[in-house]
Amino acid sequence: MENRSHALIAGLFVICLSVVVLVVAEWFKGDSIEHDHYQIVSQESVTGLSVQASVYYRGVNIGKVNRIYFDPENVQQIKIDIAIDGNIRLPANVYAQLGYQGITGLAYIQLSNSTDVTSETLSEDAQISMRPSLLDEVTGRGQNILNNVNELIVKMHQLLNDDNQDQITKILKNIEKTTRNFDNLAGSLQPILESMTDLTVESGVLVKHLDELLAEINQSIRSMNRQDGIIDSLSASAQEMATTIPELRKVSSGLIRNSQNLDRVLQQLEENPQMFVFGRPPPQPGPGENGFVAPGEISQ
Repeated sequence: MENRSHALIAGLFVICLSVVVLVVAEWFKGDSIEHDHYQIVSQESVTGLSVQASVYYRGVNIGKVNRIYFDPENVQQIKIDIAIDGNIRLPANVYAQLGYQGITGLAYIQLSNSTDVTSETLSEDAQISMRPSLLDEVTGRGQNILNNVNELIVKMHQLLNDDNQDQITKILKNIEKTTRNFDNLAGSLQPILESMTDLTVESGVLVKHLDELLAEINQSIRSMNRQDGIIDSLSASAQEMATTIPELRKVSSGLIRNSQNLDRVLQQLEENPQMFVFGRPPPQPGPGENGFVAPGEISQ
């Protein structure tokens, strides 16, 4: 009876252990989640990527890498089979890139889509193109930079050969000579600059005096234009002169007539001085009057 009880206990223990193992296996396997399968085609190297590597879409872990192999029809292409959560619908313009985890060098798949908005979704078993990762671009550009640096070093070596070094030495000597000439020229120009400084100061003084003179002229003009000023006085004097001129013209006319009369009187006195004592003689009788004598008879 004891042997049978021990065998029964051992059998129950084995059964329980098997059930636990199956439950743990199912839990780790995660078969309850349905997956959609896609294929990524890469022309670039996939260094660091391995099976069971994570697949991310916009930073969220959505699946795993199932297989990595060369395309049998084109060895230059690498195909990567991935399985992602069936609840995720990828857009038709999605593309893949390699991402790297820190300094470990382990790679993962990073899915992204272009900025173009589209409502179309990617069909299952469709191929997704792989674009160069940021590290690949930096590496490629770094290689180009190194090539350019090597070419630059070769050209610098060719530029600095013996003949060119002699030419460069001559150029530097000429530059030094030109610099000394400029120093001498600067010394010669120093007195001229000082004279120009004095001239500038004198010009400033002259401009100041001109400003004062212009201010005085402006003040004089304002005084002349002010009411009861010089211009008003000149205007009043001109009006008085315009009124006096006709009177002066009348006086001058009278003086001229009196002068003419005086000339006639003086002429008569000169011709007949006795009239000054006896007065003016009577006028000569005219024709038909008593005592008239014709001019011809007087001469006879």
